[in-house]
Amino acid sequence: MMAFLRKQVAGLAGEPSKPLLAAGALAAFLVLVAAPRSSLGLLFAILVLMAATGRNAPRKTGLVIGALLLGIAVPAAGLRNSFLFELGTQVGIYAALALGLNIVVGMAGLLDLGYAGFFAIGAYTWAIFGSPQANQFIPGGHFPLAGSPWFFLFAGIAVILAAIAGTLVGLPALRLRGDYLAIVTLGLGQAIRLMANNLDHPLNITNGPQGISPVERPSVDFLVAGLRRLGVQADAGDVYPIFFYFIALLAACAAAAISTALDRSKFGRAWVAIREDEIAARSVGVPVMRAKMLAFATGAAFSGLMGAVFAAKQTFVSPESFTFLQSITVLVMVLLGGMGSIRGVVFGAAIVTVLNIEVLKNFSDFLSGLRQSGQVINLLFWQYDCSRLPTQLEPAKYERMVFGLIVILMMIFRPGGMIPEARHCMEMKTGADSDGRNGNAQR
Repeated sequence: MMAFLRKQVAGLAGEPSKPLLAAGALAAFLVLVAAPRSSLGLLFAILVLMAATGRNAPRKTGLVIGALLLGIAVPAAGLRNSFLFELGTQVGIYAALALGLNIVVGMAGLLDLGYAGFFAIGAYTWAIFGSPQANQFIPGGHFPLAGSPWFFLFAGIAVILAAIAGTLVGLPALRLRGDYLAIVTLGLGQAIRLMANNLDHPLNITNGPQGISPVERPSVDFLVAGLRRLGVQADAGDVYPIFFYFIALLAACAAAAISTALDRSKFGRAWVAIREDEIAARSVGVPVMRAKMLAFATGAAFSGLMGAVFAAKQTFVSPESFTFLQSITVLVMVLLGGMGSIRGVVFGAAIVTVLNIEVLKNFSDFLSGLRQSGQVINLLFWQYDCSRLPTQLEPAKYERMVFGLIVILMMIFRPGGMIPEARHCMEMKTGADSDGRNGNAQR
């Protein structure tokens, strides 16, 4: 990794990317120094990655900075604080989920409020057979299956089952649009969660509201042996956070690459045509029904894969992990980043996850510390005793309200998201140029 970075940086020496490289080095330093104790380094690193992967930035620069921050700085800082691996894994999982939902909502323009249901299908696919739960309805005592290689096989099965479920969910919703489509997908998503909650009788398949535990994980013996050859003494408990961090990172990168390929294909063009004007798309020969089905199936497949990863990482699965709030959280990531924008959705997922897990939690701890200290704040002619802060004032408990405010503010001030879709930017620029030419012509 270090040799790759040295080679790439040497090739960038004469390009106008030195400010970005300097910012990337500063972000890596802040992550290594401040990230285990503060979220400022992480937020700055996210902003640097956003700038380095922009349309105007050299592609090689983005690769170098991404490898520096995600491949070196975050793992190195995570060795001192495993919570950073947990945060990075959550960002990777939610980024892949948001990219899947972006296909349905952002590219095809189909509002899906039951997306967490496909996440549940993927999680239960591995949890049932990767735990003793399958012995409840399959005689012989053959379960749990070993994490290696069965986890990877069932991750593929989870993709297939989630895609089939997405197709079945899409069937009754093909002729619906707008609010009606949202209500139908919401109901079907909740139906999947309720099935997981109630399939404990007469045949105990999901163990109902009690959930399934323990769920097997893939073996990391090869990583432990490799570290010991390097002189690092570690056990499986120390290695699993690193393992799942890189699994989530690879899954998010693969989801981004697949989304980009689909966006540039005939399917992506068909989805955009349906999103902009379904009647016009049908009139020029776009297979609307088939394109919608493909959008639902593809988005669900992404969710199913990450569901299997989630089950193995948590070693516990219950219906409470796949509520309506999960669907709304992923939708907020898409809206914040920019519907249809692959890069925007990834960074929307990163910002919302850091906000939810790190920033709101730290702010709540800060207010709690002020309340317990009894400090008196003096502001000119006004004094306030911090011990009078209400105990209900804990921002971490108000994530729904925070997400609602984010959606409202984004829809009012920046409906295209933080990083609008490239097509929309080009259309706005073309429209502005056209208006300017028309105005000049009239004058």
